[in-house]
Amino acid sequence: MVWRLGIEYAVLTIVSTVVLIVADVLMPGFHLDRIDSAGFLGTFPSALVLAVVFGALNAILWPLFMRAMMWVGPALLFLTVFVVSGAVMLLSVTIAPVAHFDGPVDTTILALVLSATTSIVSGAIAARRDNTYRTMVVRRHRRSRPSGHARNASRGLVCIQIDGLGHDVLRRAMSSGVVPTMAGLVSSNSHSLVSWRTDWSSQTGASQLGILHGSNHNVPAFRWYDKATGTVAVFSDPACNVEREEERAHLRGLLATDGASRGNLFTGGTDDNVLVVSRMRGARLGGGGAGYAGYFIDPANAVRTTVRLVAEVVRELRQSISSKRHGVEPRVPRGGIYPLVRAFTTVVETDVVVAAVIGDIVRGRSIIYADLVGYDEVAHHSGIERPETLAVLGKLDAEVAMIHAVTQSSDRPYDLVLLSDHGQSQGATFSSRFGETLESFVRRACADLPAHSTFEPMHGGGPEGGAYAAASVGITKASQETTRPDKVVVLASGNVGLVSFTRCEGRATREWIETAHPGLLQALVDHAGIGFVLVATENGPSVILGARGSVCLADGSVAGEDPLAAFGDRALDTIRRTDQFDNVPDLMINGTYWPETDEVAAFEEQVGSHGGLGGPQSAPFLLHPVNLHVPQNTIFGAEEIHRILAGWRASQTLL
Repeated sequence: MVWRLGIEYAVLTIVSTVVLIVADVLMPGFHLDRIDSAGFLGTFPSALVLAVVFGALNAILWPLFMRAMMWVGPALLFLTVFVVSGAVMLLSVTIAPVAHFDGPVDTTILALVLSATTSIVSGAIAARRDNTYRTMVVRRHRRSRPSGHARNASRGLVCIQIDGLGHDVLRRAMSSGVVPTMAGLVSSNSHSLVSWRTDWSSQTGASQLGILHGSNHNVPAFRWYDKATGTVAVFSDPACNVEREEERAHLRGLLATDGASRGNLFTGGTDDNVLVVSRMRGARLGGGGAGYAGYFIDPANAVRTTVRLVAEVVRELRQSISSKRHGVEPRVPRGGIYPLVRAFTTVVETDVVVAAVIGDIVRGRSIIYADLVGYDEVAHHSGIERPETLAVLGKLDAEVAMIHAVTQSSDRPYDLVLLSDHGQSQGATFSSRFGETLESFVRRACADLPAHSTFEPMHGGGPEGGAYAAASVGITKASQETTRPDKVVVLASGNVGLVSFTRCEGRATREWIETAHPGLLQALVDHAGIGFVLVATENGPSVILGARGSVCLADGSVAGEDPLAAFGDRALDTIRRTDQFDNVPDLMINGTYWPETDEVAAFEEQVGSHGGLGGPQSAPFLLHPVNLHVPQNTIFGAEEIHRILAGWRASQTLL
C-alpha cells in the first residue's frame, strides 16, 4: 500500500516538474530560475523544488479547504476543486521563490494549468475500474477511520438497489453476459435470484417507503393531488418526503441502528445520509447536507467524475442522433436538459453513492442501503433493453463487482443483497398512440371544462430521475397550496392516471361524476388506451370498470368480461388495498396492457415506464445469499421486503 502511494506521488511530482519546464518555455510571462546548464536541465532543479512544495502543500491543505467549503453546492464544489488547487500553487511559489512572473494574469494561468494537469493525471489514475481504484478508495477511508477501530465479528448487511431493473430483464442480461458479476453470484451458488411483486403503485416512492420504513400506506402514486390542502404531493420534493417519514415516526426504520442511507428517497431512520432526498431540504444548492463534500474532498474524485460526466453527455447526444437516424421506435424526445440529467444519474450519483458505500464497509457499518438510479433513468428514455440501456446496466454491474470485492476484504464480514424496487414496462406512449394526453382527453370528455388546465401544480409529470437530479442540486419547488384550483386535476405516474374533482368535498362517487360530468366514465372505459378505472359508489363498495365488464371490489364478482384478466391473479388484491387509502383519487385509471407484445402506453413521455399494473414493471428482483432464507411463496409488496430484510438484520445481530 505504501509503495503504491509513493509511486502515485512520484508520478504527480514528475508531471508537475515537466509542466513547469514546458510553461517556462511557452509562457513569456513565467520564468524559472536557471542554473548554468543549458537547455531544460538549467531549469530542472527549480521546477522540481516547486513541484515538490506544491505536492506537499496540496496534500496538507486540500482537506482543510474542502471542509471549509462543505456548505456550498455541487456546482461550486466542482469549481472549487480547480480554484483551490491554483491557490495552493501560488502559495508554493511564495514559499519556494524559484520562479517569478511578469504579472498576475500569468500567475493565474500557470496555477490553473498546473492544477488542471495534475488533477487530470490523478483522475486518470483513479478512473480505472479495477484494483487500483478500489485500493485507493479503501485506503482513503481507512485513513479516516477513528483510531482504535476494532473488528466487528457479527455480520453486516449491504443492500444495493438497482433502480427499475425487472426480474426477467436481469435474467436475460445474465444469460447474455451483460452483468457477469451478478451472473457469477448465482452460478457460484452463493446467491439465489427470486422475483417479488410490487403494490399497485410500482414506483420508487411507494417501494422505498415500504422497504425502508415498513409502511407505504396512503401512497397511491409517485404524485397525487391532496384535496385537503389543494397541493400536489410528489416524491421528488424533500418537504413531501419529510412528511411521509414523519407519518411513520412510530415505526422502526430498517436503518435505525448503525445504518447508512445512500442515494435514496428516504432515510430509513438513520441520521447518516448521502444524497437522500428527504434530507436535501435546506442544503444550499444541495451542498454538504446532500452529502457531496465527503466525496469531493479528494480532487482526483472531482476530476474523474467531471471527465466521465462530459463523456456521458457526449455519449447521450450521439446515441440520440443515432436513434433518430435509424428510426428506432418507440422513441421519445431526448433533448433539453436530459443529457445532463442522464449524466448526473449515471455518473455523479453513482460515483458519490458507491464511494460512500465503500467507506461504510471499511468503517464497519451494520447495515447499508443504497440506490443506483442510472439504469432506471436511461430505460425511461431509451427502452428497457436497448443497447445504451444495457451498457449502463453493465457499468452498474462493475460497481457491484467493486463493492463485492471490498466486502470480501473488509474487517467485518458482510452479506451482499441486490434488489430492485420495481421493473419497467415498455411501449409507445399514450399521446403518441392516440394523439393527445390523458389530461386533454379527460377535458374533452367533460364538456364544461376548458381545453387547457388553469391549475398549475408545482410538480408535473416526468421521469423521477430528472426530479431526483434536480432535488440533488437544490433545484426544487415545494408543493404550494393553490387558492383557485381548476375543476379537475389530472396527474400521471407511468401508466396510472389520477383524476381529482376539486369542487367535490371528499371522494367523488360514480353517481356524482355521472351527474356532474355525464359521459366521462363511459368515454374513459371505451378508450383503447385505458385498461380499467377504479371509482367509488354512493351506497356500496367501489367498482372496477372496463370496456365490456366490471368487478365489484368487495367480493370480486365479475359482470361481463373481467377487466383485470390481463393483469395477473393478484391485481384485485392490490387494487383493494389502494382503495382503502385516505387519499385515493376520485378516478384511478390504469392504462391498457397488451400481453401479446408485453407493452403498455404510459401517460408520461416515457419509453420504459412504471407506476401501475401491466407487464414486468410489477416484477422486480431479489438476489440474496443462499444462507439468508426467504419465504417459499411469492413475495407480495414492499412491506414484506422490509420484514425480510429486518429479519436478516436481526438474525445477524444475534450471531
